[in-house]
Amino acid sequence: MKIEQNVWMESKGWRTKPIGKLGRNAQLVLLFGSTSTWKEKNPLDEIRRCYPQAHLFGCSTAGEIYDTQVLDEALVTTAIEFESTRIKCAQVRIDEAGNSLLAGEHLARSLPKENLKHLLVLSDGLRINGTALVEGLRRQLPTHVTVTGGLSGDGERFRETLVLLDGPPEAGIVAVLGFYGERLRVGYGSLGGWDPFGPERLITRSHRNVLYELDRKSALDLYKQYLGEHAKGLPSTGLLFPLSLRTKEGETGVVRTILSIDEKENSMTFAGDVPEGAYARLMKANFDRLIDGSIGAAKTSYEAIGSRSPELAILISCVGRKLVLKQRIEEEVEGVREVLGDRTKLAGFYSYGEISPFTPGAKCELHNQTMTITTLSER
Repeated sequence: MKIEQNVWMESKGWRTKPIGKLGRNAQLVLLFGSTSTWKEKNPLDEIRRCYPQAHLFGCSTAGEIYDTQVLDEALVTTAIEFESTRIKCAQVRIDEAGNSLLAGEHLARSLPKENLKHLLVLSDGLRINGTALVEGLRRQLPTHVTVTGGLSGDGERFRETLVLLDGPPEAGIVAVLGFYGERLRVGYGSLGGWDPFGPERLITRSHRNVLYELDRKSALDLYKQYLGEHAKGLPSTGLLFPLSLRTKEGETGVVRTILSIDEKENSMTFAGDVPEGAYARLMKANFDRLIDGSIGAAKTSYEAIGSRSPELAILISCVGRKLVLKQRIEEEVEGVREVLGDRTKLAGFYSYGEISPFTPGAKCELHNQTMTITTLSER
């Protein structure tokens, strides 16, 4: 596997030159950039000319990861020439979150299953129910096929998110890459690092990913009460105080963050399901544990491919972690580098949701507020 990475910024152009060394040999270019970068003049046409045989696959972000740097208002490109791995891709347009299950099923059916090893998914981050999307993918995929990915971002704005697959970046798109090949080794891991606080409450009224009541009281009113002054900045300030959900005693809880609120309906919409009968508890940040969570995810993904440095690691971390860690944000990426080693190329973005099993062998799920790492190697 040969990998070439470059960074483009509107104010400076290409920060790393030259671009296009892999040329026609590249089969895939991953592109992660801010919404404004995609909206303004960007070098997409130049990238297509430099890598004419490659699939272009990417999304808008809430921050871009290049090596151990966390950037804003940039476009990070990662061109890959595989030695033996083949890739196939598909996309679907989604108009509303109610179509998320069908979207996942359609995408999974669109790809040939023979020798399919792994699926990387990028989705619109606002018009999706990530839980239903993942369920639809799982229903139509062989059990041995692993799935990782994330929901595209829009910084702290929550206005519009974009996904691209061999065309212009668009809202309302879910796209997948299928990886085929016997030599490809794939590892993954996902961990958080948030601390619970306050009482655990029963979800007494919800519909899919829309929450109305906790303990038969308005969930939005309770949430605002806990947030205090932070409530004025909803939904973005809700990233600082996600919900932990559990449905069974002793199970590992999944974390959910707010995508939007509806004052008229007195409701909150989350990135994934918040089912009735589940228990919810507020979470708050623990700086050291957030960084430890990133390191733990790296260790899990490293061990999954035989405790050898992978050639590429795709890091998808939640925008909420970025808002909390602030100037310390690069510490979580540096922790990943220490685990994976200097030979591994790091690329990724800050998202509105992460898709992965917690550990190898576990069920794939939508997560929020985690660092999710996918490691790839042909060695």
